[in-house]
Amino acid sequence: MKHISDPNHIINKRIHRLYPEEIAEKAVHSIIDLVFKYKSRIKSKEYHLSEKDIILITYGDQVNRESEASLQTLKEFMDIHLKGFVNSVHILPFYPYSSDDGFSVVNYNEVDPHMGSWREIEQLGADYRVMVDGVINHISQFSDWFKAFLAGDRYFQDFFIEVDPSIDLSEVVRPRATPVLSEFIDDDGKLRHVWTTFSKDQVDLNYKNHRVLRNVLDALFYYIEKGATLIRLDAIAFVWKEIGTQCVHLPQTHELIQLIREVLHEVAPEVIIITETNVPHHENVSYFGSGDDEAQMVYNFALPPLLVHSIQNENTKTLTSWAKTLTLPSDKVCFFNFTASHDGIGMRPIKGILTDEELYAMVDKVKEHGGLVSYRAESDGSQTPYELNCSYIDALTHPNEDDQIRFKRMLLAQATVLVMPGVPGVYFHSLVGSRNYHDGVKHSGSNRTINREKYNFDWLENELSTQGSLAKRMLDSYKRLISIRINEKSFNPFGDFEFLDLDERLFVVDQISRDNKERILAIHNFSNEEVTVAVPENITSPLCDILSANCNQYECDDCKARREITLEPYQMMWLKGEI
Repeated sequence: MKHISDPNHIINKRIHRLYPEEIAEKAVHSIIDLVFKYKSRIKSKEYHLSEKDIILITYGDQVNRESEASLQTLKEFMDIHLKGFVNSVHILPFYPYSSDDGFSVVNYNEVDPHMGSWREIEQLGADYRVMVDGVINHISQFSDWFKAFLAGDRYFQDFFIEVDPSIDLSEVVRPRATPVLSEFIDDDGKLRHVWTTFSKDQVDLNYKNHRVLRNVLDALFYYIEKGATLIRLDAIAFVWKEIGTQCVHLPQTHELIQLIREVLHEVAPEVIIITETNVPHHENVSYFGSGDDEAQMVYNFALPPLLVHSIQNENTKTLTSWAKTLTLPSDKVCFFNFTASHDGIGMRPIKGILTDEELYAMVDKVKEHGGLVSYRAESDGSQTPYELNCSYIDALTHPNEDDQIRFKRMLLAQATVLVMPGVPGVYFHSLVGSRNYHDGVKHSGSNRTINREKYNFDWLENELSTQGSLAKRMLDSYKRLISIRINEKSFNPFGDFEFLDLDERLFVVDQISRDNKERILAIHNFSNEEVTVAVPENITSPLCDILSANCNQYECDDCKARREITLEPYQMMWLKGEI
């Protein structure tokens, strides 16, 4: 096996593609030191994704109890309600932070003391696979790194990107409606103009300085040492800057991600890299790389808004047409599917999939449902919708509509995520059917707070024990779906799949087990009317609806070899059969 110092080692090659020779050699030696440091501290354990992987997406302080570390309270909630159903947890940034609910990190190597300590993270990791955020595009203006930069510390002088404000940056893609450069006064009273892609409090790091790469890799290794097995690279599309370009999806960005993966895998090859790139779909999937060298999972960002569009219009034509385009470069990568997350429902991923008329119709409907809209700046100075800020359940249904319809539509959306090829991510608020949190928006001044309400543990427990409550109905029904999914090998994220056009009111996916012995034909009715449809002739009977209470081990009345089925409004069928 080649050593990293060998010019033909893949890590060595990637470093030399990113840096000039003199800098590259320094970078190689610093990475060799890092790998040596952590090989004795990290115990690698082989792991492969399967149908049993369900990832809860949650803040570390999502549920709270007085005088108790919130991470400890979160684990108690998971142990009570989710153990045996959810095997992984994405804990959104739990580091000390200064804004954006954690995504402006003050110190990469500490846990916010309000949430707990690394001990609580390790305790979660003992029972669940832990996914952490690598918020490595930027760092807080209140971090020691940026303070040292402003203080004139030579080591940190090139950690950030200074640009003459007279330089034309109009080509730079903007995810926000704020200026790309922010003004800071250093300790000598000098005005500094520094690159800030997202906000003044999120100062972009300069990866042209190999020391930045070394320090970031050190932090990522530390997370793995503390139990992380999945690493989400936040906003990674913007990580490399070249003036005169759009500064997004640059070749150096892909090279950097591939380098990070190779370095981490030198010590822990089981670690999974997930890229978070909230951009048009065709750009998003480029982060799979060749299928064996970049992200193992990519967020399926087009899915959440397309599900909203389809349920609002009771029509799956566009959703199915888009789904038919889903391909993977290898059987070693898959999509990370979800409906809601801590952010809003992204609009950029559906650019070119929905027409402008359809997109703005969805925007208007979500606003009617009590949602909000956040905008981004275009190069011509105009502003376009960047994301819809709304609880997912309210995005689907008007507040004045019946709770039964609200429940059915929400469960339909969540069930669709569970049958999509890939690994499902379940946002905490989707589990319990949380509604729009307008009071939080008023308090924080941020649209995104509408979907980030934090709960008192005892209050939530009371809601979940109240018969007929929306929270209890959602959680119980969600868990039932999950319990079925995780025991069906046809839902392995690396199996073959096909999306079928049977009716514009239905969404249909045919998933095949990796041993080619079983299939599940999932048929979901997106309309508020009864739909009868014929099962394609090439699908072998008998088929058994595993969601039906009386269908077990193929021994039931409705397992006969029928070719026509009828679905009630918003009904789902998961038809299991042999091949």
